Amino acid sequence: MTTPAPLVLSPSAPLPPGSTIGIIGGGQLGRMAALAAASLGYRVHVFCPEKDSPTEQVVAAATVAEYTDLAALEAFARAVDVVTFEFENIPADSVRLLASLVPVRPSWRVLEVAQDRITEKRFFNSIGIATAPWAAVTSAAELKDAVETIGRPSVLKTTRLGYDGKGQVKITAETNLDEAWAALGGAESVLEGFIDFAGEVSVIVARGVDGHWATFDPAWNIHTNHILDTTTIPAPIPQSLADEAEEAAHKVAEALDLVGLLAVELFVTKDGRLLANEMAPRPHNSGHWTIDACVTDQFEQFVRAVCGLPLGSPMRHSDAEMKNLIGDDVNDWPKILNDPGAKLHLYGKAEARSGRKMGHVTRLRPRKD
Repeated sequence: MTTPAPLVLSPSAPLPPGSTIGIIGGGQLGRMAALAAASLGYRVHVFCPEKDSPTEQVVAAATVAEYTDLAALEAFARAVDVVTFEFENIPADSVRLLASLVPVRPSWRVLEVAQDRITEKRFFNSIGIATAPWAAVTSAAELKDAVETIGRPSVLKTTRLGYDGKGQVKITAETNLDEAWAALGGAESVLEGFIDFAGEVSVIVARGVDGHWATFDPAWNIHTNHILDTTTIPAPIPQSLADEAEEAAHKVAEALDLVGLLAVELFVTKDGRLLANEMAPRPHNSGHWTIDACVTDQFEQFVRAVCGLPLGSPMRHSDAEMKNLIGDDVNDWPKILNDPGAKLHLYGKAEARSGRKMGHVTRLRPRKD
């Protein structure tokens, strides 16, 4: 689905092929974005603290330095034409510095909202998007007060740096609250009310410099041990709920004045309501199915938006199921390649560890709707 651009926005000139995109972060999302950029004629320069990262393996240039290395950041900015990022755990001050030297899309202000769970929840609520009940927690005493208000079960999460189940503790009737607080190292946290939900959907929307947007169909996500296991398209929800999910994603993107790609995760409650869980202003694991099932996949759309190009069609030509390959799952690659209906994507990571995303496999089916 696409919309006309608001007349109040002035589109900037697109970056021509041959320009260099700077990507902060060297994971698999950067890798797949770099491959999409190459197909459109762009070079990519990655900035990442680790050598031989998945992104570095497929790009024209790499800066291996800490995200706080100001001299390296300034040199990186001079070597690229636009900067973007493939994950949120980057110091906002570093991205603010880059923004003073080169266009950064999405902006560092978007990053500030997305990388802090309290700021994120306040933002959702400020634009009329419901979340689970929550409370900010900065001490063991505040945790006890919050649990009195929100109740048990609930989930205590650090406000920053948590992903794939890291940085969180479930609060049950048996949980010792002092031990729970200590388990997170006394870091600023948020207590969230536990939602007995029917499932989770995610919506990925791209928004260009001219205000045009394009949205992928909502996806249905199943997690195992707090890590995304499978994503299924189409999501088994009523069309009215799918429309509501898309509208929520559009509302978030517009309120952030996003230029780039945004994924919004929403819980579907058993009584048919949507509650925002979190957002990510970059390509998302739950959008990997688009590589094989859409006219324009999330990574090409990301590159188009960041470079000021017209957005492509997000139309889904097939139904799909995407399954993550976690840890030793990657050892099944010969079996997967022998399956003519499987599309294998590996990330170039040298070591398979428990809980580590090593790749994914997508299986397509004829579209039914």
